[in-house]
Amino acid sequence: MAASAIVSFMANQLSRLDQVFSALADPTRRAIVMRLCAGEASVGELADPFDMALPSFMKHIHVLETSGLVLSEKSGRVRTCRLSPNALLSAEDWFQQQRAIWEARLDRFEAYVMKLKKEKERAAAKRPSRTTKRKGSE
Repeated sequence: MAASAIVSFMANQLSRLDQVFSALADPTRRAIVMRLCAGEASVGELADPFDMALPSFMKHIHVLETSGLVLSEKSGRVRTCRLSPNALLSAEDWFQQQRAIWEARLDRFEAYVMKLKKEKERAAAKRPSRTTKRKGSE
């Protein structure tokens, strides 16, 4: 795979990830996703708990569809939505990568702190104790 193809692939993945995070940034859309975790529902059922006009609610559905989190299909006059959990895989991968990076950093930090602690203990052991009497101090 050429370097430009890799960069293009990574930019595309980040763009999808940005869309997922952007979609989930809104509390209304998070509530819709949580409701769809229980199973598919019509747009009317999804919109019912919210105090907003249907066209405004449909904008939220559109954002969720664009991000890939929600799939919908129309049958007659009813549009039914369902969750597409595969869209969360990119976010999950990103979180796992971040966790690995931060765990490695914390491990290095802990090792550094332990090294400093041992150095301090060695230095303290080399110093004469304050409780021991010095020669000629009596």
